[in-house]
Amino acid sequence: MRPLVVKVTCGTEDPERCNQGFTVASTALAAGAEVSLWLTGEAAWFGVPGRAEGFDLALATPLAELLEAVLAGGQVTVCSQCAARRGITEDEVRPGVRIAGSVVFVEEALRPDAQALVY
Repeated sequence: MRPLVVKVTCGTEDPERCNQGFTVASTALAAGAEVSLWLTGEAAWFGVPGRAEGFDLALATPLAELLEAVLAGGQVTVCSQCAARRGITEDEVRPGVRIAGSVVFVEEALRPDAQALVY
């Protein structure tokens, strides 16, 4: 199965699009894909403990559950520039979440057979 890189660029200001990215990432992981979930823009806040738990979208799997699923079997990354703009530091992100920049994103997205999706 192809590696999947999912970039979520929005947060609570666009809840349906945000939730779609998390849903696709967790579904791909459950299907056996190697998954890397990138949290950029306002989605960067979901790398901080307690933020995903406060997200609510009717008729959707809770974001915290989707995030935990990806953390359990995939990689979750907060964009370094997005984190810096929001004052989020390495010691503030939830366990298992890393902060990395565009070089790492491009390396992951350009791997042979990788598929990148942006929400």
